[in-house]
Amino acid sequence: MTSDFNIGSKLANRYLLTDLLGRGSMGRVYAAKDIVLGGVPVAVKLLSQTLLNRKMRDRFEREATTCALLGQKSIHIVRVTDYGVREDDEVPFYVMEYLQGESLSEVLSHQPLVLPRFLSLTRQICLGLQCAHQGILVDQNVYPIVHRDIKPSNIMITQDESLGELAKILDFGIAKLLQADAGQTTCFMGTLAYSSPEQMEGCELDARSDIYSLGVMMFQLLTGKMPLQADTHTFGGWYQAHQSQPPRSFELANSTIKVPKALESLVMSCLSKLPKDRPQNVAEILKALEPLEQRFGAGQRLGRRINDALVKLPVKAPPKGGSHVTIDDLCKQASWPKNMPIADIVFPKPMRSKQDMLPTLWVMLPVSEIKKRLVCSRYNRFLFLESPHPMLLWLTVLYNPDHGPRWLPCYLDLKTSQGSQMCRLLGKVQQYRLLFFSHENPQQCMTVMTSTIAEAQCRMFQQWASMAQSVRSAGQSATSKNMLRTELENLKPKILTKLESLYNSGNTDISG
Repeated sequence: MTSDFNIGSKLANRYLLTDLLGRGSMGRVYAAKDIVLGGVPVAVKLLSQTLLNRKMRDRFEREATTCALLGQKSIHIVRVTDYGVREDDEVPFYVMEYLQGESLSEVLSHQPLVLPRFLSLTRQICLGLQCAHQGILVDQNVYPIVHRDIKPSNIMITQDESLGELAKILDFGIAKLLQADAGQTTCFMGTLAYSSPEQMEGCELDARSDIYSLGVMMFQLLTGKMPLQADTHTFGGWYQAHQSQPPRSFELANSTIKVPKALESLVMSCLSKLPKDRPQNVAEILKALEPLEQRFGAGQRLGRRINDALVKLPVKAPPKGGSHVTIDDLCKQASWPKNMPIADIVFPKPMRSKQDMLPTLWVMLPVSEIKKRLVCSRYNRFLFLESPHPMLLWLTVLYNPDHGPRWLPCYLDLKTSQGSQMCRLLGKVQQYRLLFFSHENPQQCMTVMTSTIAEAQCRMFQQWASMAQSVRSAGQSATSKNMLRTELENLKPKILTKLESLYNSGNTDISG
């Protein structure tokens, strides 16, 4: 890539620009290091100097504000963390999370997506779009957002330590706040091949325009081809294609693929010329995708049950007077705290051993429920949310195919000393104990299990704890907790399918 005079410069005495990543609709995007936070990688977008007028400054600031507000609500939208103006030439910039991965257009350049991957990524993109369409709060009013440029190059695919493959929507540079500036759309803005018929007309747009663009992209992801072919790559050529050309069939576009009829019908409905004939909102698309993902999303489920000969392991009594006391022995000597209720609850608690502090998770269930999972797979996953309030979801799942999953989520407020301490302990010790207490006999720990944390995951805890202490809370902790709860519900089908497969392959201690 050609040299860039911005590389090596520092913004706000904090962000050191290191490389040019690309050019967006309104400026350039750079890789940078946040030197205040010890060199944490970030991305910085600078408004083009050729667009330094009041109208474009306002639009650029609005893009930053839109992404900042939406990024707090959805992990499927790029998160903006800072905004400023360069002192020497008054060029505005904003700072985003640094995403390592490929754009969806780069992924597509290799080959069309296989069905399970398509369903997973499309669901995530829909969740991000749904968040935008639901709107942001501006001056005490909620304004829906229409992206107006949904296409593969504006979707980034990254690998998240906790979530796996993660899709994020980029570039809200031409996004429109509905009703906030009604009547302002008088010219075409967007990408010709993905624009809706009403967008080509310069009409007022709503969420159904993005749904059309999504339909074009879904067709392309499945077949590797576009649903429409313009005679010329000009505005006039694409105008005629979107207005009057029927989309070609999946069979005609790529005869080697087999797409479920229900999915083909969904995509074709998104490509309807009239907005009233499309799904009226993204929720309808998500509802249509749900049974498809359950059926095709992660391969066939294995129905094999565990060996009937497996029996419950007896719980050993704590040693009396023995010279060697193990960590599990120490845990079994614990009794239920007097200030905690006798109920189905889960909470974290650090415990001191002879050597160090240990992270533990205390669980109370009926004795019958504990017995069902004395033989089980243990699975853990950690989801971090920086904004509006730094919060960590610590998820443990106990799985036995005879009795299904037992979900044990708890939340760490990383702005508190207790939450920060536990987060750092998890990364240091790289495992934790689960102490099980029954309703019937809370004074004695019934059994102890160990859950190991993946090494790659452990490296994130220190970073999360440090990040949480350095950022200012932008909202209530309950808001972050509710956002994490919603994301967990979205992840449950995927986690359950993975657990079923791993259990049958003999894995008993899995870290997500």
